Amino acid sequence: MRVPYENRFGDLEPLLPRVEKPSRYIDHEWGTLSSPEAAYRACLIYPDVYEVGLPNQGIAILYATLNAQEGISCERGYVPWVDMADLMREAGVPLLSLEGAAPVASFDVVGIHIPHEMAATNVLETLDLAGIPLHSRDRDDGDPLIIAGGPSVYNPEPLAPFIDAFLIGEGEEHIVEVCRAHERLRDGGATRAEILRELARIPGTYVPSLYTESYEGPCTEHGYAVPADGEDVPATIYKRVVADFAATDPVPQSVVPFAQLVHDRLSIEVLRGCARGCRFCQAGMTYRPVRERTPDQIVSAVVRGLEKTGYDEVSLTSLSTTDHSCCREMLNRLNTRLADTGTRVSIPSQRLDSFGVDMAASVAGEKKGGLTFAPEAGSQRLRDVINKNVTEEDLERATRAGFEAGWRRVKLYFMMGLPGETDDDIVAIAQLADRTYEIAREVVPPAQRGGVSVSVSCSVFIPKASTPFQWCAQLDDAEVKRRQQLLIHSVRNRAVRVHYHDADTSLIEAVLSRGGRDVAAIVEGAWRRGARFDAWTEQFSLERWEQAAEEASMDLRAVAHAPYAVDARLPWEHVSTGASRGFFEREYRRALNAQTTPDCTRTSCTGCGICPTLGVDNVLVGDRS
Repeated sequence: MRVPYENRFGDLEPLLPRVEKPSRYIDHEWGTLSSPEAAYRACLIYPDVYEVGLPNQGIAILYATLNAQEGISCERGYVPWVDMADLMREAGVPLLSLEGAAPVASFDVVGIHIPHEMAATNVLETLDLAGIPLHSRDRDDGDPLIIAGGPSVYNPEPLAPFIDAFLIGEGEEHIVEVCRAHERLRDGGATRAEILRELARIPGTYVPSLYTESYEGPCTEHGYAVPADGEDVPATIYKRVVADFAATDPVPQSVVPFAQLVHDRLSIEVLRGCARGCRFCQAGMTYRPVRERTPDQIVSAVVRGLEKTGYDEVSLTSLSTTDHSCCREMLNRLNTRLADTGTRVSIPSQRLDSFGVDMAASVAGEKKGGLTFAPEAGSQRLRDVINKNVTEEDLERATRAGFEAGWRRVKLYFMMGLPGETDDDIVAIAQLADRTYEIAREVVPPAQRGGVSVSVSCSVFIPKASTPFQWCAQLDDAEVKRRQQLLIHSVRNRAVRVHYHDADTSLIEAVLSRGGRDVAAIVEGAWRRGARFDAWTEQFSLERWEQAAEEASMDLRAVAHAPYAVDARLPWEHVSTGASRGFFEREYRRALNAQTTPDCTRTSCTGCGICPTLGVDNVLVGDRS
């Protein structure tokens, strides 16, 4: 039965002196929006600690959206750090919402944001701390509805047994429809099974319990999901898209935190989507089409948001902010409007051209921290394979312009193990980094060269669902480590620092990215062995995952390191971004031939299929050509 609503902060308070960062658990922040007396109550969970979860724009958007609805109250929750979680279990205190310190199990609906694959065990940690049965099949009419959404639900199968319904795509309109339908059906006396069947009729809603695994025809060893016998549900669930993005509130952020956050600033989403077409990038495929806000809307949103929150820094966020067709106008107007206020405007990353550096210069003022560029691959051949559409000359011009404008720190992002990569491509990464440092020495006066920093961050390529590289295998562990050593020893200048991602965590991310519903047994087994906060290096243990895989009679490396046949049905193909399989196959073939594909917002349609399939279109407020 449903846990009754009651304020349980009194039970939690005695634990605060015994834990790290007790400010993570204090309620009554400035700017909260909930109304606990509402007839329908939702709790949104970010599956990490408070200072990581609070800045998340997805949660902020849905929190504001639900609290704006008549008769709905929405609160937030985060996963307690391991010290607090252990004390809560010992003291018998369940997971509580932040605003009202109410048991999470007492809410009508619990929405869990899935920001990345490594959050999987924290989803189970959330449910267990809340006292909610882990498996959807074990919940009864008294348990809350468990929904999930976010960037990493485009392969929902490894979490399918634990979630009642996945909300695929953009959630502003979708979550309101689901909550209203749930409230109406619940109040009408519908059973849990009846509610789930009705929710599955709402576009974009995937109810895993109504689907079964099939192994017919060419497919991977993980199978693929099809409607269960007798269930009238769609064979393909298409993502939801907010067509009128400009009509949404650009200032969803309202809560002012007690603790310092990992991204402690006001965030304004200036555009949504990206059409550059990088073949490894899941976000670039899943957030299409491109929709921009107008400069008027952005400037007024920044001013309003700063007044509301009191921040002295604002970040203009998107997948590629300097791609905004009115970026220069937007930044110039903000500089004028915020002059002499001490407010800093930041953009997350810079385009690999002089325009990107120019835009960075227009917001940096005297505070030139560092420039971040993402060539992704060392050689031009491999950049063409991945459709990066930048050249070494672009990088040289950008870094030279940056050093000439006063920047002294440059960070370069690359990936290792991309399809078609050779040792020459790894050496080329080192050569690009060395050349970047040489440019600094050419440009920066001798007296200032001590402050010059060039660093390389190299992650392991992970095949992602709904991308042209979804059929590709991940590089095996030994080869990753060999190439990492090759990179380190290929850098000639000792002033260039090289950082690379751990191969063990990349292995698990690949397993969760490309596995099927059978991988859920590994997730549960790892969690039962103590896996939680797997995205935190100090908490991750590959041994737990290996033991869980052995118990499930599966091989982690077979899941991650085996390529999939292009004609095989994939475990996630019942969930669609709107892009056609034909488009992904065509892009994969073009990659094998190192052929590039242009950005459709600068040329003509490239045939991904999203706009006609979903009935949407790119919305630009200026000229990108």
